[in-house]
Amino acid sequence: MTETTDRPLDPARASEHQRFVRRIYQMRTLGLGVGFFAVAGVLYEDDASPWVWAILFFNGYLWPPLAYLLASRSRDPEFAEYRNLAIDSAMGGVWIAVMHFDVVPSALLAVMLSADKIGVGGWRFFVRTALIQAIACLLVWTILGFPFSPYSSMPVILASLPFMFVYPLAISSAAYGLARKVVRQNKQLAHISRTDPLTGLQNRLHWDDSATATMTHCARSAKSAALVLIDVDRFKEINDYHGHLIGDAVLRRVADNLHAVTRMTDTASRIGGDEFALILMDTGRDDAVTIAERVRRSVEDARFEDAPALRCTVSIGLACTGPKTISAAMWMRHADAALYRAKQGGRNAVMVAED
Repeated sequence: MTETTDRPLDPARASEHQRFVRRIYQMRTLGLGVGFFAVAGVLYEDDASPWVWAILFFNGYLWPPLAYLLASRSRDPEFAEYRNLAIDSAMGGVWIAVMHFDVVPSALLAVMLSADKIGVGGWRFFVRTALIQAIACLLVWTILGFPFSPYSSMPVILASLPFMFVYPLAISSAAYGLARKVVRQNKQLAHISRTDPLTGLQNRLHWDDSATATMTHCARSAKSAALVLIDVDRFKEINDYHGHLIGDAVLRRVADNLHAVTRMTDTASRIGGDEFALILMDTGRDDAVTIAERVRRSVEDARFEDAPALRCTVSIGLACTGPKTISAAMWMRHADAALYRAKQGGRNAVMVAED
């Protein structure tokens, strides 16, 4: 359970807490709504007084919206909702004592309330609320004079059936929805952690994995692959003269060109500030050179609306897998050496690593 605080919650956390409150409200409305009939079956047989029926009606149908209102308007909605859940457990203990421990509805109340608390706050929260439930039950049982009638009649069992079937299905459905949400969020986090936010290409971490996997694939299948390293020429000057916004536009334009030539089996990555890498699977030297030239010409022909005078070029180094390329690091060094020769030769060129 969280602790209260005088400081206002930040908007993101407050929104998350409000979603938590709404989720509990939906489950409470359903659970107490169908649980009403399980308790009502016993009260009807015992010819309960009108005030007991009034309390049951309040607990079943008026308490859920009241609890939602109290939690949603609280300065700490999550803490307030945990408090409401503790009240739910206490009322469960009260009704177990009022029903004289009628076995079927009492067991259903105890089990379902326990499942709620474990699902929301884990075992520690369950232990706390179970203790509250036991104390409330013992207190009311003492006030009533310790009545004990655990036997359930057929009408009581029938009245408990909606609670027995509907609520567990609702809990299972909610748990499944949360599990699916966690899986989606994990996938999103994995995607974010491996994607460059500016260009949408894979980042250096993904490229390292892809390069190693490509080397393994080529070694096992006797196939070839090509590594294309691309470096934007005089990128620092572009940033200094035109500004970082134009520099970002240049990087995105290079990324767009890489997207255009990348197949499903290829991997395009941004591996540094202005350096990109393209892994071309099952591609020989000649085809790789053709693709690299296409990228070079596309960047050379690019025009930028906010910088009409800007002419951008790239230098490209290319290396294919072969007998002398025994690791991803060595493959990178070969392509990097070719890129260096392209830079030294005047830039805006494609150079292939020597065999």
